[in-house]
Amino acid sequence: MSGVTVADALRTAAARLAATSDTARLDAELLMAHALHTTRSAVLLRHMADPVPAAFATLVDRRARHEPVAYILSQQEFYGRVFAVDPGVLIPRADSETIVEAALAVCPAPRRVLDLGTGSGALLLTVLAETGAPEGVGLERSADARRIASANAAVIAPQARIVAGDWHQPGWADTLGRFDLILANPPYVEDGADLAPDVRGWEPAAALFAGAEGLDDYRVLVPQLPALLAPSGVAVLEIGAAQGPAVTTLAEQAGFGVTLQRDLAGRARALVLQLTLGKGGASN
Repeated sequence: MSGVTVADALRTAAARLAATSDTARLDAELLMAHALHTTRSAVLLRHMADPVPAAFATLVDRRARHEPVAYILSQQEFYGRVFAVDPGVLIPRADSETIVEAALAVCPAPRRVLDLGTGSGALLLTVLAETGAPEGVGLERSADARRIASANAAVIAPQARIVAGDWHQPGWADTLGRFDLILANPPYVEDGADLAPDVRGWEPAAALFAGAEGLDDYRVLVPQLPALLAPSGVAVLEIGAAQGPAVTTLAEQAGFGVTLQRDLAGRARALVLQLTLGKGGASN
């Protein structure tokens, strides 16, 4: 519209998006930066008096329908790096950086890293980039997710190999070998959970839901982890905030000692699993 500036459009968009988002002003600024092909900082410092770009209105319409900003922008920052995303993968979240921190603390120099349910590749590729590990494998059953993870790997950690696999299927791990570090962020949301429309309506259900208690995938996956760990190997699992006791029990039954890690908000977020003496993995 003639005479409408970036500043005007941001105010109007933020007011509209307040019904959709708890971060309406931030969302509007990010969408404006995308429409202007620049950064949010540049918008605020240099473009507020400019005419509003024509593409901005369509972007705001999409966000008003609860489409996540990350999907609109086709990218999400995680641990200081930008990852490509689309509706075929979960959006990497800052809470999941707890898994990276825990992994780096307990296994700072892995030789082989496995990420189970790699999605966008955020966990695997971040750990590979941070540690310089020479080999990483991201296992993923979704073809769409494998496409995104492979594209991210080419940019962030080319030593990563993204492979098809499903831990619910017999023989899925037969050719993988053993790993110093295993990462996993399996589906763990309860089927009836009250999720925000941005999540339930847009993110892939197969990567979210895991039965009435959110434990179905843990029950299948955790007992299979010892056969994938090298001697002295460690696994780090993301969990839901209330799932620590239940998943800890599963892990202890599989022969693991378990340490709980909390995220920055103080919520249970990760379990670090290490095999107790005489349990699990074969010797070299």
